[in-house]
Amino acid sequence: MNDLRFDGQVVIVTGAGRGLGRAYAGLLARRGAAVLVNDTGVGDAGEDLAQSRRPADDCVAEIRDAGGTASASYESVAHEAGANAIVAQALREFCRVDALINNAGIGMDRPFAQTSPDDFRRVMDVHFMGTALMCRAVWDPMCAAGYGRIVNTTSSAVFGYLNCAAYSAAKGAILAFTRSLSLEAAAVNIGVNCISPAAATRMTAGVGMDPAQRSWMEHALPPASVAPLVAYLAHETCALRGEILSASGGSVRRYLFGETAGFRTAALTAELVAQNLSNIVDANSFRAFASTNEAVARAQELDQDPSG
Repeated sequence: MNDLRFDGQVVIVTGAGRGLGRAYAGLLARRGAAVLVNDTGVGDAGEDLAQSRRPADDCVAEIRDAGGTASASYESVAHEAGANAIVAQALREFCRVDALINNAGIGMDRPFAQTSPDDFRRVMDVHFMGTALMCRAVWDPMCAAGYGRIVNTTSSAVFGYLNCAAYSAAKGAILAFTRSLSLEAAAVNIGVNCISPAAATRMTAGVGMDPAQRSWMEHALPPASVAPLVAYLAHETCALRGEILSASGGSVRRYLFGETAGFRTAALTAELVAQNLSNIVDANSFRAFASTNEAVARAQELDQDPSG
């Protein structure tokens, strides 16, 4: 099999100054891409509004020292003007945008009772709105080119994560956004997929865990182990659409979304729900769906099944 190269292509990586984003930017550059390294330089929870250009500059210097091509961007993805400026810079300096890696994010490890409305807005603005605004900013250029690859970032926090309601909600929004956007994007040859990464980074260092677990993560889950999946999803040969793949420590897995066969009756009552709960939650009848249309078709199928 030939190496998956990005020669002549331009990739935007947000949140690329440190951690996972830096690993993505470095790998893509080594495989021939010109990389726009975007990072505002703020802290884990979005603090330090004065910002620092050092993370982005250091990543760019590292890529250039290795013979690659990169340029730094310091704009925030949380605002429409910032997202538009990031894409405009890529077009101005490199004349095209072939792939977008939406990696920028902030942490919010806090009990719900201590999470203010402003906290929720800040997390949603960076994670979800940042992803949506960046996708919107590259949409027209990619449609005009008839090609594009977008990789969004969700998290296993969507399964439920203690003291992270705001973060989990934002990541869940990105997951649903990716699934829906991919259906529109396929018609214009834009592949939209999502990753759920797990790695020892600056952000995970702030999450409460015992020292032994943290030590294991640093040894077994380096950011570099996630980067190959991102490179594949960003490559022109990737035919996946609307998929959510997890990556950690060299493992790659698929998230599945669907329903069980459940229980059906035309005269449903609360008592019948209670009596048939084991059938309703039985995972053995689970079927994955690629879209809402498939879910509706499955419901029609069950409704027409006299044995159901």
